[in-house]
Amino acid sequence: MVLFFLRHAEAERDADTDFARKLTSKGVDQAEKAGKFLLRLGIVPDVILTSPLVRARQTAKIVADRLGDMEATEVPWLAAGMAPETYLKEIQDYSKNESVMVVGHEPDFSETIAYLLGLPDPDALKIRKTSLTAIQVGQIEPGKGQLQFLVPARLM
Repeated sequence: MVLFFLRHAEAERDADTDFARKLTSKGVDQAEKAGKFLLRLGIVPDVILTSPLVRARQTAKIVADRLGDMEATEVPWLAAGMAPETYLKEIQDYSKNESVMVVGHEPDFSETIAYLLGLPDPDALKIRKTSLTAIQVGQIEPGKGQLQFLVPARLM
């Protein structure tokens, strides 16, 4: 299975709550570019899962719309603060798919990607807004993943 990690696009800094932060106009453009980039590469995941936070849901919806007849499924465990162990446990439910995209947050993604790759220090990775990371996993276990690519938004 290939796991695609798409960090949410740029969001406004000022909102009543962190949960309610919406994408900026630049963030909307970033999400559009990510969707177009995926199409150019012929990447259409079987499933798109998203954090319930507004900025992640917006990013996931824009990308899903760009990819065609897709919808993003909101899952609470992708909310900010997800532990790598939780991710591995929850993603098992989707292991019958060939590819799964998750849209979420930092530092959760750096920690989870490092965990999957067996990197001792999650600070070795910095997943920027709208970056796309692909990890090939045969077994969804710590250290069993293989990095396929990590593409920052500016290269899309």
